[in-house]
Amino acid sequence: MTNHESHHHPHHHELSAEALKGRAFLFGIALNTLFVIGEFTAGFFFNSMGLLADAGHNLGDVSGLLISLAAFLLARKRYLPHYTYGLRKGTIWASLLNAAILLFAVGAIVTECIRKFLSPEAVGGWPIIITAGIGVVVNGMTAFCFIREKEHDLNVKGAYLHMLADTMVSVGVVLSGILILCTGWSLVDPIIGLIIAVVILISTWGLLKESVRLAMDGVPAGIQVDTIRAHLLEDANVQSVHHLHIWPISTTENALTAHIVLSNLQELDATRERLHAELVKHGINHATLEFESSQTRCPDKQPDRRDSCACS
Repeated sequence: MTNHESHHHPHHHELSAEALKGRAFLFGIALNTLFVIGEFTAGFFFNSMGLLADAGHNLGDVSGLLISLAAFLLARKRYLPHYTYGLRKGTIWASLLNAAILLFAVGAIVTECIRKFLSPEAVGGWPIIITAGIGVVVNGMTAFCFIREKEHDLNVKGAYLHMLADTMVSVGVVLSGILILCTGWSLVDPIIGLIIAVVILISTWGLLKESVRLAMDGVPAGIQVDTIRAHLLEDANVQSVHHLHIWPISTTENALTAHIVLSNLQELDATRERLHAELVKHGINHATLEFESSQTRCPDKQPDRRDSCACS
């Protein structure tokens, strides 16, 4: 029995993508911090609790971006004595925490809307509409910074959805303010708020499910275990595959372990290179393959239920 572990790190586009994500987080944090300061100032100047409350909400957005940035920086720690995969899994926990924050925000929006239905109140004038309009620009620009990488990194997707949700909230404030100024119907505000809450909930649910799955070491989205097994079995020197496990190291890197039964152990090195190259095509850059002959007695007495070859 021979153990071979190979770590393939794709370098094409990696440096530019990492630099882009780092700059996006820093830009978003700086821009939103300035907006929070401006909104707090406007709230005090115009004596608007609405603006002060929204400034507090946007301060939570800055915290969310800081969480994502911290996870991004931790992920660059590739190896530590007690964390042999480094701290890259922090990106998964950051996406999970951002999903939880978004759900909390939905609850807060719904609660406030219900309160306004029960006790209708006048909604601000032009100063609030203008400030909310600035919020649309700030949050929209921040969300746009993450749009390129959001489908490749769940941590970035969490930050993107967070800022997109805030953009929608600001748009809602602007629309409701204009409608109320034109019609005088104050219930427009909570109605639009509930619509926004539903949209945020729908967009956040997928992020939450995927974050929970990755936090539980589930197979990452876009990877099918049976497909990976089938591709490994396509190699002419592979008889069977068992004890196949796939899990995430971070929101962008995946790992795999498997026992591979070979027809000819003399061709082990060439087979190993072919299999690793095949796995990289499927987004698996950290693979540990244990090679066996058909006569090898597998030390694990309890094979996986879906394994194609049971150990005796």
